[in-house]
Amino acid sequence: MITGKRIGVLAGGTSAEREVSLKSGGAIHKALLGLGYDAVFIDASENLCEEIKRQKVEIAFIALHGGHGENGAIQGLLEVMGIPYTGSGVMASAVAMDKEASKKIFLHHGIPVAPFVILKKDSLNSQLLTLNSQFPMPWVVKPVAEGSSIGVSIVKKDTELDDALKDAFKYGEKIIVEKYVKGKEIQIGILGQQALGGVEVRPSKEFYSYEAKYTAGLTQYILPPEVDDAAYEMLKDTALKAHNALGCRGATRVDFILSGSNEPYILEVNTIPGMTETSLLPKIAGLAGMDFPRLIEEILRQAVRE
Repeated sequence: MITGKRIGVLAGGTSAEREVSLKSGGAIHKALLGLGYDAVFIDASENLCEEIKRQKVEIAFIALHGGHGENGAIQGLLEVMGIPYTGSGVMASAVAMDKEASKKIFLHHGIPVAPFVILKKDSLNSQLLTLNSQFPMPWVVKPVAEGSSIGVSIVKKDTELDDALKDAFKYGEKIIVEKYVKGKEIQIGILGQQALGGVEVRPSKEFYSYEAKYTAGLTQYILPPEVDDAAYEMLKDTALKAHNALGCRGATRVDFILSGSNEPYILEVNTIPGMTETSLLPKIAGLAGMDFPRLIEEILRQAVRE
C-alpha cells in the first residue's frame, strides 16, 4: 500500500456531468477498498468543506467531471485546506477546462488545432455576420467550458445553426465554433510523463456524443488505433507535449482528430478522465497491461509523490 492515510473520493458535484461522476467515483471507491485502503465516498454536491473535515480526509481522490471539480475551484479549496489531491493543479485544471485558453496555449507550443472562433452572447449578431468568411461549413459548435460532449452540435447548413447556438449557450456566455475535420477520433492516455497508448473510437452516431460515450454498444473501441506506427507515435508524443504545455499532473486523456492525411488536430486535454465501465482511460491502461485497480493506485501514487 502507498499510504495508510484516509482517502476521500470526491464525486457527484453540481455540473452537467454529475451522473457520470457518481459512476466514476463509485468505481474508484470500490477499487480502493478492494486494495485495502481506508477510503470514503463523498458526494461533493454541497457542504463539501464540512464533509471533508467530518470524514477526516487526508488525501482527496477527485472524480468530479466538469464544473467546479475540473475547473480548478475544488483544487483551490483543497490547497487552502492543506489536503493533497489527485490530478492537475489549480492553474492547469482551469486552463484545460477553458477551450479558448487551452487552444491558444496549444498554438503557442506548435500543437495543431482546427480553425476556430469564439462567439460571445452579448455580441453574437455582429460576429455571425463574419463567421462564414472565417472558414466554411460544416462547423462544430460547443460550449467553451463543458465536457462529455455536452452541448455539442455539428452544423452542416444554415437552418441548423440557431438550435446549435441555443444548445451551446445554455452552458455559458461564450461558445466555440470549430471547422469540422473529418478523420479518426483517437484518444491518448497519459500517466505522469508516460503516454500509455491510445484508443480509436468509432461511434455509431455522427460523432462521439454524450449518448455514444455513456451508452453501451453505441461505440466501437479499437485498441490500439488502426493507424500506422509513425502516426501513432506522433500522436503519443503530441499528447504528452499538450499535457506538459498546460502544466498537467497525474492522469489525463488527450483527444485528437487524425485527418485522412495523418494530420493530428487536438480537441482537448481532459484533466479528470472518466472512470466508468465504458471510459477510455481504463481501456487504454488495460492495453498497456495495467488493470483498473493498479491504474487507480498509480494515480494515487502520483498525488502522494507531489
